[in-house]
Amino acid sequence: MGIIIAILLFSFIIIFHELGHFLLAKKNGIRVDEFSLGLGPTLIGRKIGETFFCIKLLPFGGACMMGEDKVDDKSPDSFNSKSVWARMSVIAGGPVFNLILAWIFCVILIGATGYRPPVIEEVLEGSSAEEQGMQAGDVIKEINGRNVHIWDDMNLYTMTHADEAPFEVVYERDGKEHTAEVEPRVLDESGSPLLGVVGGEIEKPGIFGSMQYGLYKVKYWIHYTVDSLRMLVTGQAGLKDLSGPVGIVNVVSDMYESSAPAGVWAVFLNMLNFGTLLTVNLGILNILPLPALDGGRLVFLIIEAVRKKRVPPEKEGMVHFAGFAVLMILMVVVMYNDIMKLF
Repeated sequence: MGIIIAILLFSFIIIFHELGHFLLAKKNGIRVDEFSLGLGPTLIGRKIGETFFCIKLLPFGGACMMGEDKVDDKSPDSFNSKSVWARMSVIAGGPVFNLILAWIFCVILIGATGYRPPVIEEVLEGSSAEEQGMQAGDVIKEINGRNVHIWDDMNLYTMTHADEAPFEVVYERDGKEHTAEVEPRVLDESGSPLLGVVGGEIEKPGIFGSMQYGLYKVKYWIHYTVDSLRMLVTGQAGLKDLSGPVGIVNVVSDMYESSAPAGVWAVFLNMLNFGTLLTVNLGILNILPLPALDGGRLVFLIIEAVRKKRVPPEKEGMVHFAGFAVLMILMVVVMYNDIMKLF
């Protein structure tokens, strides 16, 4: 069951990503030749209008083919006949739609389960926070200059920026802001350094509040993704910490087995939460300025916009091909790591 749910969840996220490209292409009068879910040979498909919609053999990945590489196609509805700004909007449409989907997921999650506000319920004895005079009822506003809207924001920062301790915490009490230098300390048998503050009760903000805090939660997941990439680049995390399709299936299976006894609603919410992580990851990773990704294509379009002249297609194609080859090698490495984790 976990495999089926993982395929359905990932497929839905991919379709929504490609839908962003598709709708922006249509908005700009660009012909879409193929809209596909999956990779490899076509299993089933049907042509509707000018577009061939199909499902392919491998259930991961997808494509919205607009003839980007057909430089000699000068027809009015071709991709390359449109302005550079129109083409940029089409390429950016996929990642933007990923973030929109993440917001929708977060609105549902917060409406159903609520959120924990950044209000201190308890300050642990012997902690640096206690020594700095922090008290129950204080509202945390910032940590090392990063805004805090929900309790998760602070937990994430202390986890991914442990090397930056002590942390400068800005908090509000009786309408006035105060600043404290807080250093994590080991306070119990767990042996883990703690900031020394405990969060309060979960609140449900209602419909409009869920829309607002849904944005804050998406921002949290964006920080989560960017901070994880920073840790990877700086060596605080390694390739073995990355997961691909096999790892995703394994995580979804574990989540399903642990939440199934609580009922369908619990399974749905857990999958929605994990789906938020996946769609934000896909959106952020795709917008990175790397060859073969949407961000890499945007780089060439930005260069074209600045120099008023397109980069020679053959050179751009070589860069994207090299980037695609590197991505395939990385995918093989990640898949190997995922398989080894199963044993």
